[in-house]
Amino acid sequence: MALARTMTVAFLGIEPRPVDVQVQILGGLPAFVVVGLPDKAVAESRERVRGALSALGLSLPAKRVVVNLAPADLPKEGSHFDLPIALAVLGAMEVLSQDDMARYAALGELSLDGRITSVAGVLPAAIAANANGRGLICPQAQGPEAAWAGEIDIIAAPTLLAVVNHLKGIAVLDAPVPRLADETGPRADLRDVKGQESAKRALEIAAAGGHNLLMIGPPGSGKSMLAQRLPGLLPPLTSQEALEVSMIASVAGLLAEGAIGRARPFRDPHHSASMAALVGGGRLARPGEVSLAHLGVLFLDELPEFTRQVLDSLRQPLETGETVVARAAAHVRYPSRFQLVAAMNPCRCGYLGDPDRACTKAPRCGADYQSRISGPLYDRIDLTVEVPAVTPGDLALPPPREGTAEV
Repeated sequence: MALARTMTVAFLGIEPRPVDVQVQILGGLPAFVVVGLPDKAVAESRERVRGALSALGLSLPAKRVVVNLAPADLPKEGSHFDLPIALAVLGAMEVLSQDDMARYAALGELSLDGRITSVAGVLPAAIAANANGRGLICPQAQGPEAAWAGEIDIIAAPTLLAVVNHLKGIAVLDAPVPRLADETGPRADLRDVKGQESAKRALEIAAAGGHNLLMIGPPGSGKSMLAQRLPGLLPPLTSQEALEVSMIASVAGLLAEGAIGRARPFRDPHHSASMAALVGGGRLARPGEVSLAHLGVLFLDELPEFTRQVLDSLRQPLETGETVVARAAAHVRYPSRFQLVAAMNPCRCGYLGDPDRACTKAPRCGADYQSRISGPLYDRIDLTVEVPAVTPGDLALPPPREGTAEV
């Protein structure tokens, strides 16, 4: 009987929970069994592990291989369990020593040719491993992401063979270095907006005080253009805030190339978005748009076109700064402190008050259209500003002197 173990994590929101991966090789008919409340992706890991070991020139012993993911009552979701299972199997086969594996936690998805591919959640996993005094084994592409966890021993390997060679001292891999996102490209500037001085003033007040803002105006008046320029008026993220925002992006699998930036998030979901897309949820309880906009701006264009149920689901995040996704097995919490900017037409046709273009149902159509938004949601909006149609004279004006940098 051979027994080996290694550590990995399961995610409950952005909180990583430690998982002990135990592998035992027993006598009996050949089999590969995964227990411990795995989902479909984890259960399928046995075939990916088998293929990755075959790429190393190894084959599973003709015995019963049992993989236990403890604690057994914690749901295990995702393909990042491939790598820790493979390492524990190699330990049970006495290819790797237990002392080496005890110093690391691991996560990564395996290809059939032995490559380690990217997974979600490397940054919070690295922080948790560092807090427990362990290093981390992760995909090579996400080494810079894990390096933000601080003074931690990281093995960022391209293949399973590279991990084995590193642990055996045959070919030691270089330690990854933290990477900053490139934020030097062109940004949305207030100089692009001609006219709309009242709306720009309201935008500046909203940025200064962190107020939620509603803009009401006809189509083409520049509401979306103004909203896109709000993040540039906000101060850059502090180091702690950037880490917090990046942890949410990491769990969602949206941290590009493992690079962390200081720019405020800006999210603008379509009005057809479901409640799970906006506030989080789904089968795996992923973070929604309100959490991805944490410490940044959530822009809802065509506000009354969102369903009433979806809009009312914003009331708790706006009030408490966090989103709770309730499931039978657990309650998942995501931070959701965002600044809401919404835009809407004054009525369905958009031209309420325009004697030449308004429909025949005015003004009743305007009252009916705006009543789609509930009173409690209106109460959470601090500023409301009317954005009139842009005139040809406004478009002929030279660019304003004050841009985003001057404001």
